[in-house]
Amino acid sequence: MNQEKKRIGIMGGTFDPIHIGHLILGETAYEQFQLDKVWFMPAGNPPHKQNRQGRATDSERVDMVRLAIASNPHFELSLIEMNEDGYSYTYRTLERLKSQYPDTAFYFILGADSLFDFDKWREPKRICDACTVVVATRNHTSHQKLDEIMWKLTYKFQGSFVKLDSINIDVSSKMLRSWVKDGRTTKYYLTDNVMDYIREHKIYKDSEEV
Repeated sequence: MNQEKKRIGIMGGTFDPIHIGHLILGETAYEQFQLDKVWFMPAGNPPHKQNRQGRATDSERVDMVRLAIASNPHFELSLIEMNEDGYSYTYRTLERLKSQYPDTAFYFILGADSLFDFDKWREPKRICDACTVVVATRNHTSHQKLDEIMWKLTYKFQGSFVKLDSINIDVSSKMLRSWVKDGRTTKYYLTDNVMDYIREHKIYKDSEEV
């Protein structure tokens, strides 16, 4: 008798800081795709974001994720990308997970903006072979354009791309870092415990936005 595969969602990112938009995407994916768990996976120093002066340290970002997801029993923290090299490519992470958990189906959650650059990622075909790609929509992205790029990538890489039916919270970590620097409130954009942590550790006060 074939046992149904476990379903795990993966929310990757620098989470600098993790905000309400990340949490809503994770919860929506959990419900829509009947996932068993959603793993929040902070990146070390990703290849396209290696100059991180004035930002939170790796350990601070991990602490903030741990705090933000603590109250949700089906959210978990994964440190698989916090490796010695400081960064990891997505395809390597997914292939490693697929090897370690052969009876698990992985759902990799990314934003619509990232989808338009997906074919420039390292080894996109291997990413598609290792997971279902879940695409979170954004208000400024037309559904027609999104459908077109999803179809093209599906055909090009023989992958599985599905849309996440989530409300769009117009918030970004960059915006929130700027608000903290300027002394503006981030209430309701960040969980209270993450706000307290940022205040206590004086994170982002001296950040240089680029």
